[in-house]
Amino acid sequence: MYQAIPYRTCIPTVTRDLPITGGGIHETNVIKMVSENAVIIIGTRGCCLCHVVKRLLQGLGVNPPVYEVDQDRETAVASQLSDTAAETVQFPAVFVGGKLLGGLERVMASHISGELVPILKDAGALWL
Repeated sequence: MYQAIPYRTCIPTVTRDLPITGGGIHETNVIKMVSENAVIIIGTRGCCLCHVVKRLLQGLGVNPPVYEVDQDRETAVASQLSDTAAETVQFPAVFVGGKLLGGLERVMASHISGELVPILKDAGALWL
């Protein structure tokens, strides 16, 4: 009988004992990941909306990493990302080309209106 090999499709938080406030390693890694990835989804652990956004982007040919934030660090990560994005960040947050695209509603609206594919192409996440 065959057995499935488990794999991770998310980026887990670094460690549970590192502080998120005051320039800790954890928040630096989040900002660094946003700037290094063409597309990244940041959401809370076990968020079903993150899964929906990821499946939508995978359907377009993009395989974005998902960064899961623990619930106890959600406020700190959101405020740190809000400082860099110059607007309020709510989870799930989709960053394209280092800039905040928005949450599920904004991504779906962009997809329905036909704006999402050009945005992904400009960010280098889609080559079609």
